[in-house]
Parts: sequence; structure tokens; C-alpha cells
Amino acid sequence: MSEQSSAGEKALYFMLGAMIGAATALLLAPRSGMETRKLIMTKARDGADVVSNRAKTVADKTSEYIGRGKGLLQQQKDSLTAAFEAGKQAYKEEKDKA
Repeated sequence: MSEQSSAGEKALYFMLGAMIGAATALLLAPRSGMETRKLIMTKARDGADVVSNRAKTVADKTSEYIGRGKGLLQQQKDSLTAAFEAGKQAYKEEKDKA
């Protein structure tokens, strides 16, 4: 699990570094202030859209995994309940024989 976390953190740091580098490059570029501000605003909106889309994807996958986990938990619960009931029935039958 830590490998996945580590890979996710690396990707996040890479994206943050790329955004900071791009912003620095834009600020130091030989453009007028208005052009630079428009370009920064456009890139910020694009970045916000990317983050929003990624967040939706993560939320969807998380919901899917939670649903799967609930299903597996219910299967285990049903299996244990059936085994318990079978054990009770077997005990009752053996008790009745004696």
C-alpha cells in the first residue's frame, strides 16, 4: 500500500513542480502584463478542471471499492451465518439422538 501512496505522492509533487515552473516561466516571459495574466488565468482554469476531473474519478473509484467491500463483507456474513445455523442444527440433531 505504501508503494501506491508513494507513487501518488510523487505524481502530486511532479504536478505541483510543473505548475510552479510554468507560472515562473510565464511571469518571466517577454509578454505584456495583460497577456501574461490572461495566460495564467487560462492555465489556472485548465489546472482546476484537471484536478476536478481527477477528484471525480477518485470519488467514483472509491465508491466502487466501498461497494465491493460491502458485498464481500455481506458474503462472509452470510457464509458465517449459514455455518452457524448448520452447527446449531447438527447439535440439535445429535442432542435429540441421545
